[in-house]
Amino acid sequence: MKRAYIDFHSHAFADKIVDKAVSFLQDYYGIPTEGRTGCLTDLIKTESKAGCAYFVLMVSATKPSQVTVANDWSLRVSRLSRSELSTLSGLSDPARPIAFGTLHPKYMEMEKELSRLKAAGIPGLKIHPEFQGFSLDDPLLYPLYELIGEDFILLTHIGDKSFSQDNYSTPRKLKKVLSDFPRLKVVAAHLGGYNCWAEARKELAGSDLYLDLSSTLRYIDPCLLAEFVKTHDQDKLLFGSDYPLGDPQQELDLLAASKLFTGALWEKVTRKNAETLLSSVGFQFDFGK
Repeated sequence: MKRAYIDFHSHAFADKIVDKAVSFLQDYYGIPTEGRTGCLTDLIKTESKAGCAYFVLMVSATKPSQVTVANDWSLRVSRLSRSELSTLSGLSDPARPIAFGTLHPKYMEMEKELSRLKAAGIPGLKIHPEFQGFSLDDPLLYPLYELIGEDFILLTHIGDKSFSQDNYSTPRKLKKVLSDFPRLKVVAAHLGGYNCWAEARKELAGSDLYLDLSSTLRYIDPCLLAEFVKTHDQDKLLFGSDYPLGDPQQELDLLAASKLFTGALWEKVTRKNAETLLSSVGFQFDFGK
């Protein structure tokens, strides 16, 4: 199979925490993982089976003391050679990870850690305000946004299992951050807000940011999805599976079944937009055979 797609939103966990992490995700969101284990080997196999050439791998530190540990694991994954990935997966041409790092606003050496990640070629950062316990527009985060500048992609979770304006991450709070930091290269996960797509459509559609489609296609009203596709810059929509909560092949099937993503738009959403964004921070692709 020729691997062509880029999954811009996936998760895997180190062996010593994987069972606990996956159980937490299933319990919190009430979404079964259907046998997807959450370990790196299973992720590589699942992405490869779906025809993905690359997948963006996310980590997040729920407290400051976890930042270095989480980033160390991402760095180890990012350094795996093609032959090592083949050995892990048993595949001759496996999908390859693009590991993101993470930070926490109470971590005391943010500049030093960003320098370490940049030197290692890490192209982006993931934050999850709901799990990390801070508001997206908290001034405590502003030094981090300033340090990130245009050097990294910033992917942020938006929304929650139940939605209110008191949530740590909302489309409205992200809109304020975008206004205050227009240079940021932001990806808003879950089409701008899991379980709050009407507000995301109002506050974010048409803004200068990327939206990924992870944990969206199974739940959003089809008419609202069509409105997003109509009103948002189609060069800034990204395919994402949210593995292990989602399966990349199933998500690709849903993308096709919507009949909104055809022809050139299919190519943009499943690969080209991700290539453009990742290349803008210096990531180099090698699609090989």
